[in-house]
Amino acid sequence: MESLIVTGGGRGIGAAVARLAARRGFAVTVNYVNDRNAAEAVAGEISRTGGKAIAVGGDVSKEHDVKRIFDTATSKHGPLKGLVNNAGILGGITRVEDLKVADLERVMDVNVVGTFLCAREAVRRMSTRRGGTGGAIVNLSSLASKYGGAETYVHYAASKGAVDALTVGLAREVAAEGIRVNAVLPGFIETEIHSAIPGRLKKVAPTIPMQRVGTPEEVAETILWLLSPAASYVTGSLIEVGGGR
Repeated sequence: MESLIVTGGGRGIGAAVARLAARRGFAVTVNYVNDRNAAEAVAGEISRTGGKAIAVGGDVSKEHDVKRIFDTATSKHGPLKGLVNNAGILGGITRVEDLKVADLERVMDVNVVGTFLCAREAVRRMSTRRGGTGGAIVNLSSLASKYGGAETYVHYAASKGAVDALTVGLAREVAAEGIRVNAVLPGFIETEIHSAIPGRLKKVAPTIPMQRVGTPEEVAETILWLLSPAASYVTGSLIEVGGGR
């Protein structure tokens, strides 16, 4: 059974990934930072249905927390084979001119620094150059990195643009070391992150070519494909999951 870490795995896309990964045979570490109950509920559901999962708390923007998350995962589930960098925050709805520095810093800490730290720890453990057996990293970006998030969350969009650049650069850096690195860019998906603007999903659905918003499970299917041998020649790719938007 291969070991997989899903950061921010207690809800939304992360929870959907954790559940699907367990059904596909992964031993899953469900990371959380605040909502312990939600993460333990996901891990418990997986265990009750015959899978293997643990919930581990930790802030991905803190180096010592990241190391502890990875140490716990490998001690419980064995050598790491996959990482889904899902943890992320929106940082509020605001125009750039009204953006608070504290909100900007927290978004960059979690979405950028956190993704870097987790990717770094995964590479250290999976790289064949360091004695590992290879693996795959999937970063959660957003179509906001393409459209910019004007009038709502340019800071969030910018953080996801950094994730895109990390994905491409790291993929090329470790391609010969048995590690594939890709990103998934969800569009409008039925998750809590969009609840900050009440009624937004209903309003935007008609503007999407497929005439509907997506589900966390649809994003999870793409992520699990990228983690699987079926995507063995795919690295450095930014895959949009947005209904054609």
